Amino acid sequence: MPVSSLSNAKPSVPPRTAPRASPKGQQTRAAIVDAALSLASQVGLDGLTIGHLAELMHMSKSGVFAHFGSREDLQVSVVWEYHHRFRAEVFEPAIRAERGLPRLRALFDNWVHRINAELASGCLFTSGAVQFEAQDGPVRDALTASVSTWLEALSRAIEQAKVQSHLHPECDAAALSFHIHGLILSLHYQTRFLKAPDALRHATSGFDQLIQQHSAN
Repeated sequence: MPVSSLSNAKPSVPPRTAPRASPKGQQTRAAIVDAALSLASQVGLDGLTIGHLAELMHMSKSGVFAHFGSREDLQVSVVWEYHHRFRAEVFEPAIRAERGLPRLRALFDNWVHRINAELASGCLFTSGAVQFEAQDGPVRDALTASVSTWLEALSRAIEQAKVQSHLHPECDAAALSFHIHGLILSLHYQTRFLKAPDALRHATSGFDQLIQQHSAN
């Protein structure tokens, strides 16, 4: 099976704005989503309410409902806005790196950098997973689809590294992706919850050890 290019990965996501909305309506909707994302970083997706957001935006509840038919619609829009920002900060810079191990390392480094930047607010993917792991519906579906996109990108980068002879041809891409993602989750937990001063060093050295174990050399 041919290896898909990481640079060709195009996550299937809903548009940021309703296609028939007026320019002013699009701007208002974008402003609401931006405020909702900031609020969700503090109270979590499950803590988002139309009323709280309307108060924050100095709008009426009906004004917010004009752009989002329900609280659930708002939460889904926030997930995809976070997804777009994650893509811009983690994925897009990485695909400019050379294929193979440089690109895989760039994905990991960019992801780690984002975690460090989110120390005050936290990762919406991680907090959302806790809040919605047992709640079936569109919000959970959006979260799982978004996270799955990045794990697939990680696996593709590993496959490319195998093709470039940077990693051993028998390296299990799914297993290595699992372990790298584990480092990311552990780093988030250690830095956010335990305030461990050596968490970043352990995460980066753990990545280096994984690459060394699967190196083709």
